[in-house]
Amino acid sequence: MRRVQSGQSAPFMVNPLAGQLGGAPFKYFADWTDRIAQGELPHATPPRPQGMERNLVITEWDWGLPDKYLHDLISSDKRQPTVNANGKLYGSPEYSTDELPILDPATNTVTSFHAPVRDSEMPLSLGDGHAATLEPVMPSAYWGDRQIWDTRVNNHNMMVDRKGRVWLTASVRGLDNPAFCKEGSDHPSAKLFPLKQSRRQLAMLDPTTMKYTFVDTCFETHHLQFGFDKDDTLWTSGGGPVVGWLDTKVFDETGDAAKAQGWTALVLDANGNGKRDAAVEPDQPVDPQKDKRIPGGFYAIMPSPVDGSVWGTVGVFAGKGAVVRLDPGANPPATALAEVYNVPLPGFGPRGADIDSKGVVWVSLGSGHLGSFDRRKCKGPLNGPEAIGDQCPEGWTFYQYPGPGFAGIGDNSAEASYYTWVDQHNTLGLGNDVPISTGNENDALLALVDGKWVVLRVPYPLSFYAKGLDGRIDDANAGWKGRGVWTTSGDRTPWLKEGGKGTVPIAFHFQLRPNPLAD
Repeated sequence: MRRVQSGQSAPFMVNPLAGQLGGAPFKYFADWTDRIAQGELPHATPPRPQGMERNLVITEWDWGLPDKYLHDLISSDKRQPTVNANGKLYGSPEYSTDELPILDPATNTVTSFHAPVRDSEMPLSLGDGHAATLEPVMPSAYWGDRQIWDTRVNNHNMMVDRKGRVWLTASVRGLDNPAFCKEGSDHPSAKLFPLKQSRRQLAMLDPTTMKYTFVDTCFETHHLQFGFDKDDTLWTSGGGPVVGWLDTKVFDETGDAAKAQGWTALVLDANGNGKRDAAVEPDQPVDPQKDKRIPGGFYAIMPSPVDGSVWGTVGVFAGKGAVVRLDPGANPPATALAEVYNVPLPGFGPRGADIDSKGVVWVSLGSGHLGSFDRRKCKGPLNGPEAIGDQCPEGWTFYQYPGPGFAGIGDNSAEASYYTWVDQHNTLGLGNDVPISTGNENDALLALVDGKWVVLRVPYPLSFYAKGLDGRIDDANAGWKGRGVWTTSGDRTPWLKEGGKGTVPIAFHFQLRPNPLAD
């Protein structure tokens, strides 16, 4: 128990283990430690690479600092992965620092950019309301009682647009929202759902000038993805009861963040009349004469390339796990309608998710499965008083992850994938629309190809743990050498990996040769 009391993440380890799980994990971890000390080996032997797994080429670069960590990286525009070809990559250090690492793979050089905030006197983005504490709860065996994380910007995630600019979910000021966000404002979204506070907003870095632009949003942000519309709308998750967006075309033309942004509550068409009406609240029973608001809390965010809808995962940290479809309508703050599809057993525990070019959603599940949801398979009504979550189990398909499972409970996988990304444009070479999950218990990326798993394992250093990935085509005419998938080590403690203290975050480039000996 003492181990998980160390450092600035202690409450987020201790509280679930001792609280929700009643302390049981401490018993199991202690027993596991004793058995390892006595020489016990895992009950399952990892298989050696088979078939196309033997064609894997991984290139690694050290980047970042030994007492910091990275959450994600970005290399290109997901919609058009030839953007920023052969260009630099940008890392998101989340709670650890405001120094954003920049890797130039063409020259094998690493630099950094110090991300600023608009209000230099704002407090650190640590403590209450954040997933990291201001100071260590107990001293670390590696860093003592040092405060090693010290961010204000708290950059969680990045995306690249068609112009090669880097957009960030990042704090730009303190907690209190501007007046235009709040009750009494004439902003179209604030009239319907005013917002008092936000901890993280948006920013944009232009690599050609290194100009950093603040984009103050009323809604909180977490992940972000560009839509497929003419306005290059940037959709965000993490808004709590709302989903927020930025019309980047309007922002480019006016520089007016208030004018360019909007947000909406998530409202089910519970009365089935096809339009948005007055709604009962999440804690109130369904009224067949009204719509129903659901709590929201998008974790993943994924605009559909098919029909203009926007999908997200909900119930990631509490409540019923589900995917939600949001149809913005003509005037999204007032017309957006949601549909919610609960994850049925044997699946549970959704986290990161993505969407393919046909509109099928692929989601990492804590049950040890990759889940797919295809709305086209739904047989019953998708709105009305009965369509409040359990209306389309036939839309779900589950694929058990590879890797060993927990003993004594039958066939299962202990894999707890953090995120799934869909390779819509064959950037890796396994085909279009291949879902790739972070194999966090497999030291791998896990690609599902024609219903079968391809395990892309990182042999060194051990304990590869990714939280996201991105694909880029540097030269479409250069065969396997001109394309690949990028990711970074996303664990919060690089010093616990093979190599120990002094190990820094690593950028990984995954590529597939046509055969193991191909040039």
